[in-house]
Amino acid sequence: MSTLNYMEKLLDGVEVEWKALGDVVSLQRGKRLVKSQLEETGNYAVYQNCMTPLGYYHESNVKSDTAFIISAGAAGEIGYSDVDFWAADDVYFFLTSGDIFSKFLYHFLLTKQNEISSQVRRASIPRLSKAVVEKLKIPIPCPENPKKSLAIQAEIVRILDAFTELTAELTAELTARKKQYNYYRDQLLSFEEGDVEWKTLGDIAEYSKTRISFERLDKTNYVGVDNLLQNRAGKAESNYVPTSGNLTAYREGDILIGNIRPYLKKIWHADRMGGTNGDVLVIHPTGQDLQSRYLYQILSDDKFFDYNMQHAKGAKMPRGNKDKIMEYRFPVPINPDEQTRIVAILDKFDTLTHSFSEGLPREIELRQKQYEHYRDLLLSFPNAAQKEMTNA
Repeated sequence: MSTLNYMEKLLDGVEVEWKALGDVVSLQRGKRLVKSQLEETGNYAVYQNCMTPLGYYHESNVKSDTAFIISAGAAGEIGYSDVDFWAADDVYFFLTSGDIFSKFLYHFLLTKQNEISSQVRRASIPRLSKAVVEKLKIPIPCPENPKKSLAIQAEIVRILDAFTELTAELTAELTARKKQYNYYRDQLLSFEEGDVEWKTLGDIAEYSKTRISFERLDKTNYVGVDNLLQNRAGKAESNYVPTSGNLTAYREGDILIGNIRPYLKKIWHADRMGGTNGDVLVIHPTGQDLQSRYLYQILSDDKFFDYNMQHAKGAKMPRGNKDKIMEYRFPVPINPDEQTRIVAILDKFDTLTHSFSEGLPREIELRQKQYEHYRDLLLSFPNAAQKEMTNA
């Protein structure tokens, strides 16, 4: 039986009552901890203003199997913990009764992510009020039959958890592959004396000196720092295209690097002609014996980004030092075939770990969309879900 047919059978004839969230669960606020009370490691994670633990504490104030929501900072982010934790004062957590499963509530809240985010008060510190959350309407299946209601909730949770588990497995695989990529890059870019010549970037490359008119640019070939993706993920189409003037030109084979906040590791090996602005460095290889893809692998290495940050200017918004960047030293194999061999190996890892068209990031994106699709169907009780299934 297909997933859609099974879902249709599961929801067939199910009555549902939409209730205000504040009427079916108790929304509690966490308790403040000062920084001196926190530990780097410990038994219980402390959540404050984002989904990354602020630190750890030797006690917990929230039991496992609990959904929670951030109310300040990254206000509106929704989490779930299957272990005990400490909720700080910018966290609301949900105490559920025997009529609703906490994991069912968690999946439902994710369908309301955009609605919740739209209600966040934007100020110096974003805030989400308790009343906004409590007014949300949640569907309760078979409200007159608590046993059947819990059984349906449990089955919906089982289906959705299966999708999230697959995504988690792919994410873990991606993390492992990135570590493997870094290991092989370190190995492949370490050479014996005599096998390489050490060059500075200025010896074999220059910053682009050519200009291009705005008339030749569109969302596919204009590159700003905003549409360069973090962590070596390339670029996306731009939401903005200049409407006047001449810009810095780049050509196929050039390497574009975001020059604001170098620690974000924004880098792209150009596969077309286009233009960019002053926040993006365009490095044009000039050495005859240097493959541009080998240079890309050199400049996408953590060693280069660490060097760039070491010499960056500014504190709040650091910028790379263009003169120092051209002084960066790296090894170039004397045998050109060795460059080809290194590039072939590293490109396979690069595609697997960073490509949004054929690598693991693409697979994770597809599985996440699949989860969201089925989640929205299952939790749109009952008419909208059944109507779409009937027409499928």
